[in-house]
Amino acid sequence: MTEKTPPATSTDFRTGNSRVLLQFLAMGLVWGASFLFMKVALMGVSFGQVVWARLVLGTLALGLIMLIGRYRLPREPVVYLHFLVIGVVGGVLPYLCFAWAEQYVSSSLASIYNATTPIMTALMATLAFRVERLDRNQVLGVGLGILGTVVIIGPWAYAALTGDLLGQFACLLAALCYGFTFGYTRRFLSSRSIQGVPFAFLQIGMGAVVILLLSPVVAFSPLALTLPIVLSLVALGALGTGLVYVWSINVLRSWGPTAASTVTYITPVVGVLLGVLVLGDRFEWNAPVGAAVVLLGILLTQKRIRLLVSGRAGLGQPGLGQAVSPDPAPKK
Repeated sequence: MTEKTPPATSTDFRTGNSRVLLQFLAMGLVWGASFLFMKVALMGVSFGQVVWARLVLGTLALGLIMLIGRYRLPREPVVYLHFLVIGVVGGVLPYLCFAWAEQYVSSSLASIYNATTPIMTALMATLAFRVERLDRNQVLGVGLGILGTVVIIGPWAYAALTGDLLGQFACLLAALCYGFTFGYTRRFLSSRSIQGVPFAFLQIGMGAVVILLLSPVVAFSPLALTLPIVLSLVALGALGTGLVYVWSINVLRSWGPTAASTVTYITPVVGVLLGVLVLGDRFEWNAPVGAAVVLLGILLTQKRIRLLVSGRAGLGQPGLGQAVSPDPAPKK
């Protein structure tokens, strides 16, 4: 997350040991399945209770890892204010948005919208925080990402605001929150020497503190627990918001940020497959077509491919490094 790691090369990726490869695949599987876990949990608890359990269980899991590894917390008071910001904007808000949205949209569609995070990150890093500058291909990628998102929404199918449409907007707001978080982290925390596990613990922990304070609003409502619902909450919290963060740190250290960020391509595939196979999700033509356009935009934004002659487009500040790659822990 904020640790200094050597840049990854194709050799780094090929020679990664089997343990790191398994952790990488598990990251994609668990984060992709998180949308299924939310959908199942919503069958017996409210969307606020889903987020409450997710953040509290995630914090407990990361806290246990902190104790076992004897990690140290940073001492600068201002750091905790920054973590409070990203704990809310990168945890509480997007988790609430996705959980609320899945009352109206399919888990598959939510996972597709989550894949727009790299596009939102590029927008925030260049226009809001101005810590990066995009070249022509990346600007084209952002434009394609926006176009693909419009195609997924399919505004021609709506004559008025509906729960389905508002649910899609909530998913986009969640992705925008993640983009803000990556830009904010780059601007205020990346230069500080904070280890990965304490970083994850503080971000999720600050979110847990806020959600605990909001308990009378989000958590005090009737619930109907069954074994699948309990297992989904535990998987979403202790696993998907806890242990997987540690796996992502191991992958980041072994492969570097570029290779580790390719988990972005796995999670929506897993989310869609599980939604279709387990929940029977169905799509109109515009969802897969729009998703393909978004994927092309992501490939351009992350400099995986090039369609235009290289050059600067004038967005953002020059000389501040390469394009932001999505953190291998993109808060699902």
